[in-house]
Amino acid sequence: MEKIKIGKIVNAVALRGEVKIYNYSDYKERYEELDRVIVANKEYEIENVRYQKEMVIVKFKGVNDRNAAEALKEKEIFITEEDLRELPEDTFYIRDLIGCSVFDETSGKEIGKIADVLQNTAQDLYQVKTTGGSEVFIPAVAQFVKEVSIEEKLVKVTLIPGFLDDAIEC
Repeated sequence: MEKIKIGKIVNAVALRGEVKIYNYSDYKERYEELDRVIVANKEYEIENVRYQKEMVIVKFKGVNDRNAAEALKEKEIFITEEDLRELPEDTFYIRDLIGCSVFDETSGKEIGKIADVLQNTAQDLYQVKTTGGSEVFIPAVAQFVKEVSIEEKLVKVTLIPGFLDDAIEC
C-alpha cells in the first residue's frame, strides 16, 4: 500500500484538539471527502473540517485537547492510493509524470525524462533532464504537449524551432 503525502500539521488550534494543516494539494477541499488519514503511521478518523484563510483546520476523532493536538505538530499527513480522486481528462498526478520519457513528435527523438513539474507559474512546467545532461522547461500546454500516456510512461511534444537550442540535438 503506497502512501501519498497531502499535507503537514503545522500547529494546534484552540483547546478542542483541532490541528492546522498546510495542504500540499491544489485542492484543499479533499479533506472534506476523506473519512480518514494517516499521521505518523497511525490512522485518524476525520471528525470535522473547516478553513482559516489558506489553511485547513481538522478535528481528528480521539484528539480531544490541545496537548494531544500539539503532539501531532510537524507530522506529515498521508492518504492511500484508494483515496486519490479521479482526475479530469488530460490532468495527471505529478508522481505519475515524473520519469516519463519526453519525445519530439516531429523527429521522433527522445528529448529526455521528466524530473519534476513546477506549479508556481501561469501554467505547469515540465522540468526535463535532457539526454545531453542539461535541463529544459516545457510549458504543459496543448501548443507543446501533444500526447501523454502514463501507462507507457511517454510524453510527446512539438516544440517551436530554437526552443531547445543547444540542450540536445533533435
